[in-house]
Amino acid sequence: MTLAPSRRALLAGLLSTAALTRAATAQVGPTQPGPSALPPPDPSPAPAGPPRFRFDEVVRRARALAGAPFEANVPPLPAPLASLDYDAWRDIRFRPDKALLGDQDGPFRLQLFHPGFLYTRPVTVNVVRDGVPTPVPYQPALFDYGRTVIDKPLPVTLGFAGFRLHYPLNKPAVLDELISFLGASYFRFLGRDQLYGLSARGVAVNVEGVGGPEEFPVFREFWIEMPPKGADRAVIYALLDGPSCTGAFQFLVYPGDETVVDVRCTLIPRRELATIGIAPLTSMFFIGENDRHHSDDYRPELHDSDGLLMQSGGGEWIWRPLRNPKERCISAFQDRNPKGFGLMQRDRVFEDYQDLEAFYHRRPGYWVEPQGEWGEGTVRLVELPTENETHDNIVASWQPKQPYKPGEAVELSYKIRALAESDELHPGGRVVNTYVARTTASGGTADASEPRTRRFLVDFSGGDLAYWLTDPKTVEIVPSTTQGKITAVSLVPNLHVKGFRAAIDVRLDQPGQSTELRAFLRARGQTLTETWTYPWKTA
Repeated sequence: MTLAPSRRALLAGLLSTAALTRAATAQVGPTQPGPSALPPPDPSPAPAGPPRFRFDEVVRRARALAGAPFEANVPPLPAPLASLDYDAWRDIRFRPDKALLGDQDGPFRLQLFHPGFLYTRPVTVNVVRDGVPTPVPYQPALFDYGRTVIDKPLPVTLGFAGFRLHYPLNKPAVLDELISFLGASYFRFLGRDQLYGLSARGVAVNVEGVGGPEEFPVFREFWIEMPPKGADRAVIYALLDGPSCTGAFQFLVYPGDETVVDVRCTLIPRRELATIGIAPLTSMFFIGENDRHHSDDYRPELHDSDGLLMQSGGGEWIWRPLRNPKERCISAFQDRNPKGFGLMQRDRVFEDYQDLEAFYHRRPGYWVEPQGEWGEGTVRLVELPTENETHDNIVASWQPKQPYKPGEAVELSYKIRALAESDELHPGGRVVNTYVARTTASGGTADASEPRTRRFLVDFSGGDLAYWLTDPKTVEIVPSTTQGKITAVSLVPNLHVKGFRAAIDVRLDQPGQSTELRAFLRARGQTLTETWTYPWKTA
C-alpha cells in the first residue's frame, strides 16, 4: 500500500478539533439545545409502544444493509457547501450554548460537525430519550459560520459530518472534548491531561493494498443515549457501511485518568474478508531516537506513538519500536487469543521533543484488550515511509487467520484504554531506548566495507532491574536473529535509567537481506523484561 493522502485527509478535521476545543470549551451548567434541535420531552408517562432502542436494533439494520449493494456514490452537497476548502469549513463551528444532552442535567454535552470539505457523505445523528431515538435536524442556528458565507437555505435533512462529546475531564467546572467521531470510521478520545494524537477505527479493510486499494468503511448513522444526572458513562451506537462489510457498534465511554471505551460489534461481511483489521489503530512516526534518517529538524523526535506493545496469549510481553522505513514494511506477530496490543507513546520527556505547540509528550497510547477468545491470527503492524509529520504512516490491528465468510455474522468485544503511562501494564522491565549505530568504536572511522553490520543498543529499565544492579554479573542478555549472525554482545549497568544497556552486533551475509532481532534479560533462569524485537535490512 502506498502512503494514501486520503487517510490523513480523513483525519484533517480530527486534527483541528484540538484548536476547536479551545473555542468550544465552556463552564459546566445547563445548556439549551436551541429552538428546535430536538422536540421537548413529554412529561406524561410513556404509553405502551415499540420496544426501547437497543444494540439489537442496530444489528438488525446492519443485516438488512448487508443484503443491498453498497452506495458508493452519494448526492453532492448543496452548492454553498460543495466548494468549501479546508479553512472555510474549519471556520464553521458549533455554538457551545446549543449543545445537546443537557436536558436531564447529565455531565455530557453533544456538539456536531458541519458537512463540507472532505466530509461530503451525510451522517445521521440521533438522540435516544427514554428508549426512543429522534434524529437531530440540521439547522443553521446550531453553528457559527465565522467568515464563511452560506447565502442559500439548507435542508433540515442535510445531516452532519460527525460529532463529539464534551465532559468535565480535567476540571470539575469546565467541559473538555472527550471523544470525537469524524471521517470514515475514525474516532479519538482522551484521558485526563492528554492531547489528541493517534486514532482508532471501527474496522480496517485491506490496509496492505492486496489486489486493490484500501477501503474506508463509514459510520453512516449514530445514536447517543440521553445521559441522566450523575451518569458515569456515555452510550453510543453506530451503524457501519462499506463495500466489503456492514456492522453494528456499541461504544460505552467511561471518562477518567485513563478513559476507557468498551466496544461491542457485530460485523456482517458482504464478501469474503481475508484482509480485515480488527480494533485498528492509526498513528504517525516521523523521526525518533532509533530512526533519524538524516533529519535536520531542530526537534529531536516527532511521533504520536513510538512503539507497538503486545501481550501474547501465552503471556509474553513484546515491544517493537516504530520506524519510518524507506519502503513499506509489514510485521506480523502470530498468536492465539491475544491478551492485548496497542500503540504507545512511551517517551514522556518534553526535552526529547522540544515542541511547544504539538506537545508530543502528552499524546496518549491506546491499549486494546480483547474480551473473550479471538482465536488464531496475527497482530499486524504496517509502517509506511513519510517525508514529514503530517502523514499517518502507522497502522496496527488484529487480523484473524480464517477469512470471514459472506453473510456470516462475527461478534467481537474489546476495550480500548487511553494511557499516559504504560509502566503498570506488566510487572517486568521495559525497553526505554533503542539506538542503531555503526560497530566502530566512538570516534573511529566507518568501514565502508562493513555495510552489512550494525550495532543495536537497547536500554532496559523498571521491574526488578534496580534490585539486580547490586549483582549485575548475574544478569544476562538472551539475543537471537532470524538471519545472519550475532557477532558480539555486551550488557552493562545503566544507572541513568536504573537498569541495563545491552549492545548487540549483527552481521548479515548478503546485500538486501533482512532479519528480525529479539532480545530480553534474565537472571537465574527468571525472565526479567519484555522482549525487544526489531527488523533490519541491509542496503
